Amino acid sequence: MTDRTTIRRALLSVSDKTGLLDLARALVAHGAELLSTGGTARALREAGLRVTDMEEFTGVPEMLDGRVKTLVPKIHGGLLGLRDRPGHQAEMARHAILPIDLVAVNLYPFEATVARGADFAESIENIDIGGPAMIRSAAKNFSAVTVLTDPAQYADAIAELGAGGTTLPLRRRLAAAAFARTATYDAAIAAWWAAQQGETFPERLCIAARRRQALRYGENPHQEATFYASESRPGVASAVQLQGKALSYNNLNDTDAAYECVAEFSEPAVVIVKHANPCGVAQGENLAAAWDRALASDPVSAFGGIVAVNRTLDEAAAERIAKIFTEVVIAPDATEGAKTVFARKKNLRLLLAGGLPDPAEPGLLVRSLAGGLLVQTRDAGRVSFAELKVVTRRAPTPSELRDLVFAFGVCKHVKSNAIVYAKELATVGIGAGQMSRVDAARIAAWKAEEAGRAAGLADSPANGAVVASDAFFPFADGLLAAVAAGATAVIQPGGSMRDAEVIAAADAAGVAMVFTGMRHFRH
Repeated sequence: MTDRTTIRRALLSVSDKTGLLDLARALVAHGAELLSTGGTARALREAGLRVTDMEEFTGVPEMLDGRVKTLVPKIHGGLLGLRDRPGHQAEMARHAILPIDLVAVNLYPFEATVARGADFAESIENIDIGGPAMIRSAAKNFSAVTVLTDPAQYADAIAELGAGGTTLPLRRRLAAAAFARTATYDAAIAAWWAAQQGETFPERLCIAARRRQALRYGENPHQEATFYASESRPGVASAVQLQGKALSYNNLNDTDAAYECVAEFSEPAVVIVKHANPCGVAQGENLAAAWDRALASDPVSAFGGIVAVNRTLDEAAAERIAKIFTEVVIAPDATEGAKTVFARKKNLRLLLAGGLPDPAEPGLLVRSLAGGLLVQTRDAGRVSFAELKVVTRRAPTPSELRDLVFAFGVCKHVKSNAIVYAKELATVGIGAGQMSRVDAARIAAWKAEEAGRAAGLADSPANGAVVASDAFFPFADGLLAAVAAGATAVIQPGGSMRDAEVIAAADAAGVAMVFTGMRHFRH
């Protein structure tokens, strides 16, 4: 066989008509007969192009309310018959099967149908059967057949038509894309069906994702990486980058951590993240005030950090953020004034996500292990005032309660073992990722002291603060470290064999403590 395949007959059946007429005109200009059906055929005729209806070509009428159109030998024989095998050619001739050299098919919009909340019956009717079958038949016979599954592919095919036909390298690439498309389509159907059955963890887990961005490298320069988008959750995958350099693997990872954290809060809030851990989190009457307080938590670590806000970014907040080196800022939206401020910072990446992720929304988190995947539901747990159990003689004051719930919400997003000191709805010290809880408590207290010195305070901000722990205190030493730093109230899950010892230590120090009954490990 020659490398190039001349297109003499093309089957076009697309739900997305983008680029259809350009492709069809190019095919006709190079001598191809067009086969089509339904809305595609109508669009081609309205453009003045000659089309052979599928029914006329196959001699088989469309039936069962359109469920059977192309599942016939004259279609699949025309796609699968090997051009260089005499036996195939003889059999095709015997059954009057003509070869089909190009197929352009994009599938019924099942994913979009489900995404807009269609009912069960409508979703079922939007499961394409004939389309995937034609795509797979054409892709299997890539040595002779060109298969197009995305309007973005049309330009390459049109360019090669002008040179006498499509080349084998192009057909191989298009076939690989075709099998990937049908696989992701089936994965979407499988995931939807599992949800209909109430199965969070089906027997076979199918994950569909599309490459969003090729990255320069991974977590380290010697690692390769790419960013794939897999769901409609607002965040880094939905965000539009308005300016700045291309995002790196670490930028994306940190930005996701920051945005998921800031979405926890209903009042104007700012989160500053470094290496996937919050180093400053605060609420305020506006974003500018929240930024000032978040920055004060750890001004050293904030340098070169990631900033997330939960409101439309305004000019006043942008002016403050722009005063220090910041890698990325992500927000639901931004005012023109804020955009103008950041435009002066050419390397700063500004991302607008179009919305906030819902902290309570169910979903799956997937991590690869050697030989498998570790899958769990998203940590959508949140505590309310009513769910807190006071376990000490002294109950927290109303202001302490507000700070405790705030601190525990932050703690959920800090790597374990995690300790968070907070005062007046702002973090003042964070101890993250330690092997022992007492070390996390000591580091958080030390960070608070350092921040106090940087601000010129006479005392550590941890004095009079509350403290949150992502898991129970296994011994009283972690709590005593917090008491020594000046904490007045503690929030923790409880559940240790030594809870009584820890409670007694809190009572002896006059500290209020509440149990949540909910742990927030993060690894």
